[in-house]
Amino acid sequence: EVQLVESGGGSVQAGGSLRLSCAVSGIFWTYYCMAWFRQAPGKEREAVASLSNSNGPRLYADSVKGRFTISKDNTLTLQMNSLKPEDSGTYFCAVRRTMNGRGYCSFESFMYTSWGQGAQVTVSP
Repeated sequence: EVQLVESGGGSVQAGGSLRLSCAVSGIFWTYYCMAWFRQAPGKEREAVASLSNSNGPRLYADSVKGRFTISKDNTLTLQMNSLKPEDSGTYFCAVRRTMNGRGYCSFESFMYTSWGQGAQVTVSP
């Protein structure tokens, strides 16, 4: 069984930084995609960033480019800098199997089969 456990997050003032981590276990696929999504109250879940376990190209939402960095070593990490109030929400890590370890990992949330429990990020003005 695939399990994802998130940690990090919290509250920060605008312009500050936070770091999210996601420990992933139970995966036996050769290639898989890993992604961060977020959801603000009353809004739909949106993708933030993604990459493959083979360290293929990273994909970022336009709203976070240049501010957020997704990376993977033993855990999946999202480094968030220059945070804005609109970055507030619940952040989820997710994984899905892929046959192409060298391509971009797309943002369609319905394709992701395992999800973390969510970590809260609050950015005050």
